[in-house]
Amino acid sequence: MLKRVTVPGLFPPPTYSHASVVEAGTRLAFLAGSVPLDAQGRIVGVGDPVRQAGQVIVNLGEQLRAVGSDFAHVLSTDVYVVSGEPEVLSAVWEVVEASGLSAGPHSSTLIGVACLGYPGQLVEITATAAIPEADTETDSEADAEPAGRPGIQ
Repeated sequence: MLKRVTVPGLFPPPTYSHASVVEAGTRLAFLAGSVPLDAQGRIVGVGDPVRQAGQVIVNLGEQLRAVGSDFAHVLSTDVYVVSGEPEVLSAVWEVVEASGLSAGPHSSTLIGVACLGYPGQLVEITATAAIPEADTETDSEADAEPAGRPGIQ
């Protein structure tokens, strides 16, 4: 179902794979960016990218559970950090590593950006995940779940 590839001719990545291959017929989830908002829509960890990364990981876990997947089935992520400082990006990546996301390892890109969508937001992670075959939820059941908190889509 899932094959993670580290290319022998390329520099070995520290905690991720160069590619993930999924056979046809596997259900995939393309997740919207996980952001550092609490259940009331407030930014968690204002000014603290490491704390925000922790909340983003918690929220990403919730997104994955909602579609019948988990960190072990994440195929790829893009980790966005509002910073041009390698030390800040590395600190956020340490949170990603500690979360279990890198246990796959999955394919990932760590990106320093100028700004993100919410005022005060410093971190966001988008992900693509495989949904294990044991998932029996129908699409209509998934659609019946709330799309998000009011004003947050």
